[in-house]
Amino acid sequence: MTNRPLLALTTGLVLALSACGGSGAGGGENSGSAAPADGDITVGVSMPTQTSERWIADGDSVEQGLKDAGYEVDLQFANDDIPTQSQQIDQMITKGHDVLIIAAIDGTALTSQLAAAEAAGIEVISYDRLIRGSADVDFYVSFDNENVGVQQATSLLNGLGLLNPDGSRGTATGPFNVELFAGSLDDNNAHFFWKGAIDTLKPFMDDGSIVVKSGQTDIGQAATLRWQQETAQQRMENLLTSTYNDGSTVQGVLSPYDGISRGIITALQNVGYGAAGKPMPIISGQDAEIASVKLINDGVQYATIFKDTRKLAEQAVTAAQAYLDGKEPEANDTETYDNGVKVVPSYLLESEIVTKDNVTSALVDTGYYTQAEVDAGQAG
Repeated sequence: MTNRPLLALTTGLVLALSACGGSGAGGGENSGSAAPADGDITVGVSMPTQTSERWIADGDSVEQGLKDAGYEVDLQFANDDIPTQSQQIDQMITKGHDVLIIAAIDGTALTSQLAAAEAAGIEVISYDRLIRGSADVDFYVSFDNENVGVQQATSLLNGLGLLNPDGSRGTATGPFNVELFAGSLDDNNAHFFWKGAIDTLKPFMDDGSIVVKSGQTDIGQAATLRWQQETAQQRMENLLTSTYNDGSTVQGVLSPYDGISRGIITALQNVGYGAAGKPMPIISGQDAEIASVKLINDGVQYATIFKDTRKLAEQAVTAAQAYLDGKEPEANDTETYDNGVKVVPSYLLESEIVTKDNVTSALVDTGYYTQAEVDAGQAG
């Protein structure tokens, strides 16, 4: 597990919070304080799990940013258990926390909690995963998730040689055997990732340069419940047994998350991929988890999508500060994220494809990891 460097976050927060403005129909009844006094304002932060280094890092970064801004913080991890997260949020509301920042396990499971928050005048910031089916989501901070899917598919196409880095058509023609993996269907982001990726891959599937040999091209078939590495490994093992038992090989895998990628890689290595004469397929990923960054550096995993969660945490803190100042956070997207009841005003950040060629510039030079961490595959 990892603790991200927080110096850059803290510096950015000082600047971002001092410049935080915006206008409109401000916060709820708990709002109106220009600055926290003696730590008497508490922000509840609900994160989905501690089984992923990414969510531990997010929790740590949000907590540190809020503390640096002078707030009390109640950070809770729900260990991928929906009733646990619901109970934790209920307790935050009962305690009278002033703002809630929530990364939901299931984006549809918190309607009653959000209604209670609204009744108590507590603003809710949906963090990275859009909470669905509720009018009581006040703001959403995330990345451009459909574009993340585009980047995942683009990295796969780059690795196969079907696309050049500049977006022009590559010299490779295929056909390449590619298998598709998706995230957890109860996470709204999984659908955005899938749409971006499939829209990008479709022309290559249509012209036959990519072949999904298993025939499993529907998100329901490709889904990975709770994004679990073990679940992905088992599905890859089943695909190898059922589809590639005729001497054919997998040449590419669309993976939406580094943990899923590592499960896929384990299944492939167990049947000889990566050894002489049987190259590892081109495999995408997401989140720049340190174990996968080492695999990329070692030429095992091809790419990941880097979402700088320090910036995401900073934006969540900025949004919380705005509500506590009686204002509305600045949104840069007021059209895209319809949760089924309302279009939630959003602030979206950009992401980056990382391959072996730019690990240093994207991750080391920016202070996200040290070179020693990349070399070891473990954050210190």
